[in-house]
Amino acid sequence: MTSPGIVKLESPYSFSGTVQRLLDAFAEKNIRVFATIDQQAEARAAGLSMPPTTLVIFGNPKSGTPLMLANPEVGLDLPLKVLVCESRPGTTVVMFVSASEIIRRHALSPELTSNIQPAEHLVRGVLGQA
Repeated sequence: MTSPGIVKLESPYSFSGTVQRLLDAFAEKNIRVFATIDQQAEARAAGLSMPPTTLVIFGNPKSGTPLMLANPEVGLDLPLKVLVCESRPGTTVVMFVSASEIIRRHALSPELTSNIQPAEHLVRGVLGQA
């Protein structure tokens, strides 16, 4: 089950390969990666177990700032995030909030979609689903 506004894509690559491909694509496009959180390691540190799961927080202030100026609440969704997890052994899933959902959720002008839509296309392209 996927929540409304969440895009969920199966990756044709391994978990670690998917994470690395995303990081490489962001670097190639000069998109800043603010943090990479290994949630499996954090769970392990808390004495819990979970499948491989990594959250990548990324963005471009030139693109995101106009959205935050239009409605500061969008800062709850920015920087953008992509979650990579191994949903079952050998199956890697990539999830993110769609650009259209962010625009809708914060009642932003549809023209601002073009500020964040390229990131969605980039993630899809990395997975061969452009």
